[in-house]
Amino acid sequence: MVEGLIIAALVSWSALVVFKKLFPKTAYSVFFRAAQGCEKRGWQRLAKWLQPAMSAGCAGGCGCSTTDTPSAKKVEVQSVKWR
Repeated sequence: MVEGLIIAALVSWSALVVFKKLFPKTAYSVFFRAAQGCEKRGWQRLAKWLQPAMSAGCAGGCGCSTTDTPSAKKVEVQSVKWR
């Protein structure tokens, strides 16, 4: 019984992560509406937790959030010159 609950929780969490990665605009609107609904009912903590992060100024519509850190630049490999 407990194993089934743990597996169901893991599968649900994984499906949520994949949904947010594959459909960022749809996920933003779903979580925004859910947060608004919770706020109307007076559930402030849940509304704050569900509130999606505002996107950074990339303006590309990629759904990246302000908490994302920029990726490190790749170091260019230099060839060795023998004398």
